Amino acid sequence: MFREERGRLLASLVRRFGDLDLAEEVTSEAIEAALVHWPVDGVPARPGAWLLTTARRRAVDRLRRDRAYAARLAILQVEAERADPAPPADADADLPDERLQLFFTCAHPALPAEDRTALTLRCLAGLTTPEVARAFLVPPATMAQRIVRAKRKIREARIPFRVPGPDELPDRLPGVLQVLYSIFTEGYAASSGARLQRLDLAEEAIRLARILRRLLPAEREVAGLLALMLLVHARRDARTGPDGELVLLADQDRGRWDQEMIDEGQALVPVALTGGPPGPYGVQAAIAALHDEAPDVASTDWPQIVALYDVLLAVAPSPVVALNRAVAVAMRDGPATGLALLDELADEPRLRGYHPYPAARGDLLRQLGRYAEAAAAYRAALDLAGTEPERAHLRRNLRAAESHDPDRA
Repeated sequence: MFREERGRLLASLVRRFGDLDLAEEVTSEAIEAALVHWPVDGVPARPGAWLLTTARRRAVDRLRRDRAYAARLAILQVEAERADPAPPADADADLPDERLQLFFTCAHPALPAEDRTALTLRCLAGLTTPEVARAFLVPPATMAQRIVRAKRKIREARIPFRVPGPDELPDRLPGVLQVLYSIFTEGYAASSGARLQRLDLAEEAIRLARILRRLLPAEREVAGLLALMLLVHARRDARTGPDGELVLLADQDRGRWDQEMIDEGQALVPVALTGGPPGPYGVQAAIAALHDEAPDVASTDWPQIVALYDVLLAVAPSPVVALNRAVAVAMRDGPATGLALLDELADEPRLRGYHPYPAARGDLLRQLGRYAEAAAAYRAALDLAGTEPERAHLRRNLRAAESHDPDRA
């Protein structure tokens, strides 16, 4: 309950007092008070309202003690109310759900990209600073400085705590979605470390995407992002073996995929793709759905997947999309055709440090019997791969290529 209510409580307090630091402090104090009183007095009938009342009292007490701080917050609050008047309170609601404003504040374009993700994990996901630091693989002190810097930027730049208007939303929403997708991506395929997946981060991204979907039910790309996450995360149990080793899609036991999660994701795909031009998350979700509904790799609808990648290249062109399309073309038309497309991407700067590119080349070269070239590609991928399961997989492929290379016999 604390995990679910914390984001709503924090958002409501930021909306009321206009200061993230104050809101975080009194939120923590309210939860601490609940941990003291509820085991003795029982959980109240409206726990969210109890927490909000307690936090507001703590905030008022603090502001009474610090008049200068109170005066500064009053100025900020008047400015915020003038820009975006507070909606009338719902007397029947335990706690106003103002998390949507907090999403857009944490992901404001005035903040550096890494700070947006860190602040979202800290404020909306409720992760501690050391937990956020582990997600970014940096020391806690470094992450603490980053979060303090982001809060200072919000305060000094007078970044408003509000939902963008209809004319601003198309420009601002992609930034929020990118933050959630970045969190999910790090959970799905960790950038480094001993484990392939960070399931805690992936599941937190899905939880936040569900909240955003409830708050913005008419936004098709929100549905598309949630669908994409669900359809990909449904394979989590089959992606690694008993010892944490990487298991490729072609070798996964599809009986271990989460069918309930697949059904939920597939139901969202039509929502994401109808009613207007398709967005990148909706198209990626459609690709993931085709993978999830196929009984095996051989019977996957590769022509349709290539067609969807063509759409994705038109909607959101990037070298990574072109790489994924080339792999799909190789499945449809054979390794030689796919390799020719990969070779066209050889000079793309964004792929030079991206280990899936040389790894994909190695796979296609090995299928074509060009073992020496395949081995060289696997060595290049090994130099770039971050996690140990990925490196172990590449080492196995390298040994297989070298065992067929007559020059190494």
